[in-house]
Amino acid sequence: MGNHCQNNELNLPVSSLEGRVRCSYINLPLINGDRLRTAKTLVDKAIKEKKVFSIQGPYPVIRTALRARGWVERRQPRLSFPQLRRHRELETEATDEADSSDGDGEEGERNDDADDMYDLMSRLVRNETTYLYWTTKRDSIDCRSLRKDQMTNHYAKAGSFTTKVGLCMSLRNLQWFDTADPDTFFPRCYRLGAEDEKHAFIEDFRQTACTSLLLYVVERYGGDLEWVRTGEMDDATFPGVSKPRKKHTNQRVGVSLIDNALHVCQEYLNSLEHCDIDVNLQTVPTLSEEQWKVFLQNYYLVIHEGVKIEVSEAYVEHCKCMLVHMRRVCPQLETDGLCNIWIIKPGAKSRGRGIMCMKKLDEILSLVDGDLALIKDSKWVVQKYLERPLLVHGTKFDIRQWFLVTDWNPLTVWFYRECYLRFSTQPYSTHTLDSSVHLCNNSIQKHFQPSPDRDPSLPEECMWSCSQFRSWLAVSGRGYLWEGVVVPGMQKAVIQTLLTAQDSVEPRKASFELYGADFMLGRDLRPWLLEINASPTMAPSTKVTARLCPAVQEDTLRIVLDRRCDRNTHTGGFQLIYKQAAVEIPQYVGVNLLVEGTPIRRPRATVYKPLIQSQPEPLSKSTSHYRSSMTASQCSSGKENQSEDPKKAWPILSSRKATLQHSLTYRPKLRKRPHRLVLPSSCCVFPNPAELHPQKLSHTHVQPDQQRTRSNLPSLLCPNTSLDIISLRPEQENTPSRYKHDTHPVSTSYPVLRMQQYLSRNHKRGMGTFQEKEGPKSS
Repeated sequence: MGNHCQNNELNLPVSSLEGRVRCSYINLPLINGDRLRTAKTLVDKAIKEKKVFSIQGPYPVIRTALRARGWVERRQPRLSFPQLRRHRELETEATDEADSSDGDGEEGERNDDADDMYDLMSRLVRNETTYLYWTTKRDSIDCRSLRKDQMTNHYAKAGSFTTKVGLCMSLRNLQWFDTADPDTFFPRCYRLGAEDEKHAFIEDFRQTACTSLLLYVVERYGGDLEWVRTGEMDDATFPGVSKPRKKHTNQRVGVSLIDNALHVCQEYLNSLEHCDIDVNLQTVPTLSEEQWKVFLQNYYLVIHEGVKIEVSEAYVEHCKCMLVHMRRVCPQLETDGLCNIWIIKPGAKSRGRGIMCMKKLDEILSLVDGDLALIKDSKWVVQKYLERPLLVHGTKFDIRQWFLVTDWNPLTVWFYRECYLRFSTQPYSTHTLDSSVHLCNNSIQKHFQPSPDRDPSLPEECMWSCSQFRSWLAVSGRGYLWEGVVVPGMQKAVIQTLLTAQDSVEPRKASFELYGADFMLGRDLRPWLLEINASPTMAPSTKVTARLCPAVQEDTLRIVLDRRCDRNTHTGGFQLIYKQAAVEIPQYVGVNLLVEGTPIRRPRATVYKPLIQSQPEPLSKSTSHYRSSMTASQCSSGKENQSEDPKKAWPILSSRKATLQHSLTYRPKLRKRPHRLVLPSSCCVFPNPAELHPQKLSHTHVQPDQQRTRSNLPSLLCPNTSLDIISLRPEQENTPSRYKHDTHPVSTSYPVLRMQQYLSRNHKRGMGTFQEKEGPKSS
């Protein structure tokens, strides 16, 4: 009746209107006035309370929980109609799996009516601001462009610990944040593309082969150690030792293989004690490259082919003693095993894609050298495989644990109380490296059928809840280890990982992110962190995940939404395990905090022209006459100069390499240089010490006419420096190497202004003469 009334009000035929509605984008039914008014009322309330959200990806639980809280969805324009239909199908499937009871026709009609109302409300808020973004990929929303009141479920630059490469590099900085050793909870990891880490991996592979060989000798010929069997539950024998083949039955390996392994382990212990401080590049290594190749070939024959070693009881005792020492410094020795298996992982992939297991060094290196993209990107890592994990009925498993980060400054971490176990479909064995045995990801195991050799008590869906696992531990008498070892170990590993990545992730107050961490347990139930995943899958693939995944999402909204309004809100399964002390950040005041500088330049040399050898023009006739006479005396021969007065002929000082040539001319720095001061060529000019130190006048003789009324202290504006002429005369003619110094003060107007005034005044009067005043002769 409502549809007919509406058609009559619009004066449109029923058939044409129905056809037009069926071809619409959202496929909404005809809307009456009451439904439209109700939708507008709900939309206005949601806009006023800032409750508009947007979801990208199949998150039906999040969508339903937000709608129940009064939120209105604003669908992204780029989502096409097939995608919307697919999301609705996934939502329906999730609802069917959550509720096993089937609804009748009336409930289905009510659900359809509710969906139509939600679609109408979505159209009404398509131009409004979104206040909550929930996406699968981190790059879908740019966090830097959001306002303070807009929320998103991702942090920028969180790949520093959610990728294989990022986690490998991040945990190496743990020593700067905590005293813990990452080798106690994270298997050794290297980047294959980096040349230095490639060499470090080769050394680690060789050393692990040595310790594995010693462990093999102890287990095969001398009985196993007690600390090796700690944590073993179902296995009666150690996995990893292959059965001998017929073609190698009579073959033997010499004891030199054990000697080399012991020597390598001892050198490693010495390096930790800094006993190799004198080792340099010229020091011959323990084993050459060719010897290492032979060693690894024999190691492969013993471990993988079952060839026996010629061993005695003395070697067994030595191996036991060495393993005890190595266990103190190598926390992963218990899980390394015998086969030296390493797992190669792509750096930025998930769900087990591209993961391979290898146990020979040349195969791993050939993989690295053959893939140019791997070397260029350096996004592949090689990690030590845990060969001796805790097994449940002889089958390997791992643990998926959720945790939530609501703030990075201060770091706030919430840990979920429940987790679940993922089993492999095949019994565990190191004889084969197939992914169905060693990879427990549900995306991989769902393609395999459970093996008939597997224990029938294991679930067909290959999943257990933590409560089922705790019951299994309690049967074996170790149920207390869950709360005492497993949970504290996982919490500590998560906190330490986040601390190392805190400086890399961009903090944002209105953001949050849910992570999924994968752990494996050793035989002593100590957890080992494998990787951390962003946007963990929440698909209800099994009965276990169908119960846990919706609960995790609902509890996440309680933390990030309900707890903001009421601090006493129940947090569900999340518990706060870490909250860091707040670090104050200086408030940004709009100043460009940029440090600019200029390059350092070489300082200029001091601009001065002290003494220049030249032939200047005479100042006066007497000066010219004096200069010409001195020049003529210098042109005479050496013998004639020796016969004359010593004042006119001075020998050259060969020891000081001083060559006195024609004349020494003093050029003061003047703006105008009308005249030059000419001194005799046989004079060395030095500053008068009496002028620099007026209180020490005992060693110089100052003429009365040189005394002035002003102080003789040097000044920057008016320097009063006099010049002394030092004559060098030999005491004896036969000993030219000994000289005697005579000081002849010269009356010169060294101050620039006074000299210029004196010269200009004398030139004007026509009396510009320059005379030398002889000082007292030395005794």
